Amino acid sequence: MKKNLWLLAIAQGLFLTNNVVFIAINGLVGLALAPVAWMATLPVMGYVVGGAMSTGLVARSQRRWGRKTSFQLGLLVALLTALLCALALYLRSFWLLVAGTVIAGYYSANGQLYRFAAAELAPPSFREKAVSLVLAGGLIGAVIGPNLANHTREAMAAPFLGSYLALSVVALVSMAVMAGIRFPPEPKQAAGAAGGRPLGEIMRQPVFIVSTLGAALGYGVMNLLMAATPLAMDVCGMPFSDAALVLEWHVIGMFAPGFFTGHLIKRFGVLPVMGAGVVLNLACILIALSGQDLHQFLVSLFLLGVGWNFLFTGSTTLAMQAYRPEEKDKAQAAINFAVFATMALTSFASGALVTTQGWALLNLGSLVPVVLTGAALLWLGLRRRRETAAGSAGRV
Repeated sequence: MKKNLWLLAIAQGLFLTNNVVFIAINGLVGLALAPVAWMATLPVMGYVVGGAMSTGLVARSQRRWGRKTSFQLGLLVALLTALLCALALYLRSFWLLVAGTVIAGYYSANGQLYRFAAAELAPPSFREKAVSLVLAGGLIGAVIGPNLANHTREAMAAPFLGSYLALSVVALVSMAVMAGIRFPPEPKQAAGAAGGRPLGEIMRQPVFIVSTLGAALGYGVMNLLMAATPLAMDVCGMPFSDAALVLEWHVIGMFAPGFFTGHLIKRFGVLPVMGAGVVLNLACILIALSGQDLHQFLVSLFLLGVGWNFLFTGSTTLAMQAYRPEEKDKAQAAINFAVFATMALTSFASGALVTTQGWALLNLGSLVPVVLTGAALLWLGLRRRRETAAGSAGRV
């Protein structure tokens, strides 16, 4: 179990390396190639739109061929699309770049399932910690991603061409890591189960609604601010090395808590930990609104990362209460579709807002999903308290 979890944590880190480099450079490359400035983050949006479009296809491939084969297929797509993006930059074709990132979304849809696969590699008593540990593997991406983007930026004649080529090597390494993981066999369906309950019935559960909102809106706020940060810092006249530093600390904030988030959930419960994530998001926004110096970008994005970790790890743990083993493929696909759809909207909005309305308005707008997430957690907490009280009264 430990070997498999550590290898999956490394695969998670390499997945995040790809994501961090994409976030760091796609907006800037898009800005250089786009017909108009407000379209700069369309390549970032393309990555998450592709992920949303691929969730159903990935669910079917996981169900038909199992975790390992599906994950390796995703990594093959990562290799080929990194080369396609490099070709787009070489040809200075904005729309080919967007197409490349859309296709790369298939890899992202696969990578988003690593956290669920972690729970299947561990006994029930260790699942929260297993999810947290594998997410902590993202620290690899926190260190490698921004530095890879920074040091390969001028490696070839066209800025960032070397970065895309480097991502193809990252995909090859990840394929070798994935080859060493042994996943458990797919759960057998009970006689007459026919895949479990209908998806609509699963989605109507309060626990499913809140876990999906926490994952989607938590990721959406994080993506909204993270995708806009390199552009905002560029507008402020800061060098790319500063943006790489801020992104590095942001991703450290996203994944370093993974070593203890599972323990916090075990001790305090999933809803309080998710609530702490909402509070940290609010703190991030307040600091971002206080000014646009390097330290404000850095501290704000670091807190945003920690808040995301609490919300996303908590949402993943909470979601596992909403479905049975035979229902996991369709339930997880529905959750990830909501995440990708929200990320697609925020990826586009981040570039459009930061280039037309500015950094301050972007942060003020992000208050809406943060408050909505907090309200959903409060609603579920009060509902569970009432159910517990009613159950106690019934036993009396």
